[in-house]
Amino acid sequence: MSLVELRAGGPQLSPVVAGAWRMDSWGWTPAERLRWIEQCMDLGVTSFDHADIYGGYTVEALFGEALALQPALRQRLQLVSKCGIKLVSAQRPSHRLKSYDTSAAHIVASVERSLQALRTDRLDLLLIHRPDPLMDAQEIADTVTRLQRDGKVLHFGVSNFTPSQFELLDAAVPLCTNQIELHPLHLAPLHDGTLDQAQRLKRRPMIWSPLAGGRLFSGTDDAALRVQAALGSVAERLGSTPATVAYAWLLRHPSRPVPVAGSRRIEALREAVDALALPLDAETWTEIWQAGSGHEVA
Repeated sequence: MSLVELRAGGPQLSPVVAGAWRMDSWGWTPAERLRWIEQCMDLGVTSFDHADIYGGYTVEALFGEALALQPALRQRLQLVSKCGIKLVSAQRPSHRLKSYDTSAAHIVASVERSLQALRTDRLDLLLIHRPDPLMDAQEIADTVTRLQRDGKVLHFGVSNFTPSQFELLDAAVPLCTNQIELHPLHLAPLHDGTLDQAQRLKRRPMIWSPLAGGRLFSGTDDAALRVQAALGSVAERLGSTPATVAYAWLLRHPSRPVPVAGSRRIEALREAVDALALPLDAETWTEIWQAGSGHEVA
């Protein structure tokens, strides 16, 4: 599976990214975690998505511990991490309340901790996790430039930014991507300008929670039940699975999204990869959109 560029000259990631945010709940040994990494890579999923806060600031260290068992793998995989959220945690006793922090001091400290935890000398891609109302775009730009000059961060982007927030920071430092939530039960990015901007600027968005945290298959509200029926119907027609159809629905968008598949089950990662070879026509895509929105197109 070939890597894809998030923007011209930007980071190259696998077209499906593995999300590790729940790794602390898997109860696995380092060897079992390493096996999961290797199995992902065998599928062509060589990029791994992290954030400093995942698992209450523990997941990056769990991943790094596993990677240390086979350090040569680092040259064949890509590491993404995020910073900018401060959680109240025993791991961070100085944090008084949950808040955002995109100051130079916090970004640098977060990167240094992530590098240490992941047991690597560089992050292939660093994202600001959430837009900070006190964000100083120039301060962030200067900080990222220093980290890139030092080789600690190769590329930079954001997560959950509105189009105007993306534009503000992009004017100060080039952004590679906006990692956003998108699935048939969360359609806002299709209509609020987020994906219009991604397409105009030719910056592939990354997609978190592409299966709505499992709600696409287990939700009991009216919208979830409509989407489940639509995904099941399309899957039966195409000889696929509902999960693969859900990923194919995302991949059909011309902004060329890169989904983050967060599961310990290798079969779930395989279903995401299978979607790369499952094109949907416009009517089928709209059928699923209609189930999520609850109405026909105008």
